[in-house]
Formats: sequence, structure tokens, C-alpha cells
Amino acid sequence: MKKLIIAVAAVAFLASCKKDYTCDCTIAGVTTKADLGKQKKDDAEATCNTSDTAAKLLGGSCTLNEK
Repeated sequence: MKKLIIAVAAVAFLASCKKDYTCDCTIAGVTTKADLGKQKKDDAEATCNTSDTAAKLLGGSCTLNEK
């Protein structure tokens, strides 16, 4: 039982780790990379999705990448 609790805690810790992300946007053949810094994946996705929505208005798109 103790090992199971430790394993679950380890997985939870790793899942909540912050990592470095970039949001790469391509509009009209020009690609830009926005450094999002260390964030949780959900937060980085939300930020990049906002940029993607704006880029789509101009015929482009954005993707989230881990550094």
C-alpha cells in the first residue's frame, strides 16, 4: 500500500511540473516563435490557442511545442 501511494504521488508531481514551451505561429509563410517560458501544459495550451484563434483570422495557424 505504501508503494502505491508513493507511485501515485510521483506521477502527480511529474504531471504538475512546469516545462518550457514555445508557440510557433505561421502567417503568410512567415513563422514566428513566441517563448512562453516555464508553464504547466494546460496554461501554455490556453495561451497558444488564443494566438491560434487570432492567426486563423489572417489565414495562419499556431502550434504549441515543448523546448
